[in-house]
Amino acid sequence: MKKAAMLPLLLGLSSPLLASQMTITVEIPQLEAAQYYRPYIAVWIENEQQQPVKLLAIWQQKPDWLKDLRRFWRKTGRSDSALVDAMTGATRGPGSYQLSWDGLDNEANKVAAGNYVLFVEAAREQGGRSLQRQPFSWDNSAVTLQQAAEPELGQLTVTIK
Repeated sequence: MKKAAMLPLLLGLSSPLLASQMTITVEIPQLEAAQYYRPYIAVWIENEQQQPVKLLAIWQQKPDWLKDLRRFWRKTGRSDSALVDAMTGATRGPGSYQLSWDGLDNEANKVAAGNYVLFVEAAREQGGRSLQRQPFSWDNSAVTLQQAAEPELGQLTVTIK
């Protein structure tokens, strides 16, 4: 037997490891308002026990208003300021934005196969709040999922390859 063919047997693997990749498309709609302020948006993943697994993005201007992202604030914002600071980016205007996730948690460990929920939460000064939840299975299955638009968020599209 060739050395390359023996490697999976030596490692105890019966087949090559499969890696999944998730692409998330977040839309910020153009809203008609006398005074339009860009929304604060947080995008993160929780496990079945509703514990945060991975913070993918936080778009904000001033930390004082981060509390308006209520679920995010309760789950991560108030308890892990270092992570929030590391992941913070500028607010975004209306448009379509893509994020990706490679299956690693906030500590760069691979997450176990299982069921998770993607959250996208938005809050806008002198505007409303929106929270989109998209359950998904992280099990090397290819799938495309969509969530209908909310008042402060456009359609959410999740593709796992």
